[in-house]
Amino acid sequence: MNIVHVASEMFPYIKTGGLADVVGTLAPTLARRGHQVSVFLPGYRAVVEHPNLGASLRRTQRLRIEMGDTFMSGDVRESSPEPNLKIYLICREEFFDRKLPYTNGERDYEDNHHRFIFFCKGVIEVMRRLDFDADVVHGHDWPAGLMPLLLRVEEERRRINLAVRTVHTIHNIAFQGLFPLRSFYRTNLPDELQGIDGVEFYGQASMMKAGIQFADRVTTVSPNYAEEILTPEFSSGLEGVVQQRVEDLSGMINGIDTEVWNPATDPMLPGHYSADDLGGKKLCRAELLKEHGFDPLFKGPIFGMVCRLTEQKGVQLLLANEELIAASKCKLIVIGSGDTRLEERMRDMAGRLPKQVSFASKLDEPASHRIEAGSDFFLMPSLFEPCGLNQMYSLVYGTIPVATRVGGLIDTVVDIVDDPANGTGILEEPTTAGFARSFERALELFGQRKIYAAVQARGMAQDFAWENAVETYERFYEDIV
Repeated sequence: MNIVHVASEMFPYIKTGGLADVVGTLAPTLARRGHQVSVFLPGYRAVVEHPNLGASLRRTQRLRIEMGDTFMSGDVRESSPEPNLKIYLICREEFFDRKLPYTNGERDYEDNHHRFIFFCKGVIEVMRRLDFDADVVHGHDWPAGLMPLLLRVEEERRRINLAVRTVHTIHNIAFQGLFPLRSFYRTNLPDELQGIDGVEFYGQASMMKAGIQFADRVTTVSPNYAEEILTPEFSSGLEGVVQQRVEDLSGMINGIDTEVWNPATDPMLPGHYSADDLGGKKLCRAELLKEHGFDPLFKGPIFGMVCRLTEQKGVQLLLANEELIAASKCKLIVIGSGDTRLEERMRDMAGRLPKQVSFASKLDEPASHRIEAGSDFFLMPSLFEPCGLNQMYSLVYGTIPVATRVGGLIDTVVDIVDDPANGTGILEEPTTAGFARSFERALELFGQRKIYAAVQARGMAQDFAWENAVETYERFYEDIV
């Protein structure tokens, strides 16, 4: 099949969250299975200069994109990092030559709507020039939300075929790509699409709504999340739009890249291990403690947490349980960045509990691997979690997830009380009291070494390899085409 992915992130070139991991593994795996795969990305500075890609990039086209009542220029850069896989960058320095992809570190860029309207239009222009004739154009999250609509309008206007089917994947419905309705003219779409039956959403325009409403099929990154976003509690106001597409909505569990996330081969770890020989995990534990200023011979439980510091991730639930953490004989190691208020509160907590809590304001890939490997428990107190990848990493790395009963966490973690024979982790409700219960359950489990070892072994036996997930995507693509 000829498959086109349109995304704002792709690991290892640019990453702020799980979206990058999904695209960075799904696309190459499809290519290795014989499909012709193209990935379109914005030409961010980090991508253009990335050591694994930059040297192979070639400027192949100049773009002249209509943006309302003016035209804007840009470049297309292209690389073929492996057989059957091509990466196209839509470049315009004014829009994408920036340090961070969406924000200046404190707030969203004010011109994000212009940036990603240009990006989507650039993708369609390249597809038209190169006569792509794709089987599937698969857009990811709000930055690609206008793709289905722009594509079909372009086909009708020029009487051409660009794609048999379009797919829009919701990775996180809370981020909707909202922009002032007065800027709709930049899309050059027919005026009737400006209204409630088009992109309008409570007086603004929503790129996410456009993707949901106009794609041929809509997917999410877990079956449970597909059900959750039909409700007001989890849909961020878009439940009515999603409900209209319920017959075209699917939830599919993603996988993990076992070439990157494998404790037996992970080059970022100080020691390697497997379910049959956990010796290397002991070394990872000792080195993690030492790295964060703790006694490497500490025998109590270690809780790790790696996330964007946002309310979605439940950081405030952890902070609200500071007294419980202080009273326990544990170590808590947290890395993450995001909300400056939550960062400051985490820093204050670490300052009050220096013998127990380590916090670093960063998102660091090697450090993330070391925390997954060296911890005994991994905290994921998310208020909502469309898929979640860290719980899968944790299970594979023999680190028991302590999570909430939401989204993809329910689909991938089995609570040890709900199903003692098959349990792989601890699940509670996403509340302050729920966090306290899950934390106390983890402390109790750590003291029951035989039961802990059995839970750990079941987790490490889970198979989350992307090959399994890709087969699901292949069947899905074949079915809709």
